[in-house]
Amino acid sequence: MKHTFLLVFLIMTLVSCKQGKKYHDESKVVLDEIVDTTLKGVLGFQEKLNEEFKDPETSPLPDRYRKDFIGLEFFEPDTNYIVKAKFVLTPDALPFLMPTTTERESEETVYGIAYFQLNGVAHQLEVYQNKQLMLEEGFEDYLFLPFTDQTNGQETYAGGRYIDLRIPEGDSLTIDFNKAYNPYCAYNKKYSCPLVPSVNSLDTKVLAGVKDFKKGKGKS
Repeated sequence: MKHTFLLVFLIMTLVSCKQGKKYHDESKVVLDEIVDTTLKGVLGFQEKLNEEFKDPETSPLPDRYRKDFIGLEFFEPDTNYIVKAKFVLTPDALPFLMPTTTERESEETVYGIAYFQLNGVAHQLEVYQNKQLMLEEGFEDYLFLPFTDQTNGQETYAGGRYIDLRIPEGDSLTIDFNKAYNPYCAYNKKYSCPLVPSVNSLDTKVLAGVKDFKKGKGKS
């Protein structure tokens, strides 16, 4: 009787361990698939941006820079710079005129505030909506996130960078800093680009997204 009980116990233990390992392996596969899909998305963003810069119809580069253009410089994709933020809407916010690099002013409204953790520190950023832009086809749910960080003027463009977002369905917002890009003013002074509001300055380094543009060189 004792031997029978021991045998049943050992069988149950082995099955339990096997199932545990099975579930662990499945979780790892799922995690790997998520990471792989995310990195493909980042690489797709980089490829699309480079194609736009090579095309004379869509490129902000002057001809003298575009003719030798190979590609933009990016930080290596890093999932640590993809954050899930708590998104608090600001329905009572009034439109304001955001200064630009020219005399033009862009009418923006604070659509909401994103609260998140990055590099172990809590941060918040205002997210904007342009009423005029949202009337254009394809931009009905477009949100604009400009920001500065401690890489500006060194690894990245001194004036800060932008991220394109879409209105989320719930109260959370995914911000992928790997998709941060430079305003066109970083490449060509003929463009009028919104200046990053001081409230959207991050007190940390964002080592993700597009790097500063070295005129005439492109990607090495």
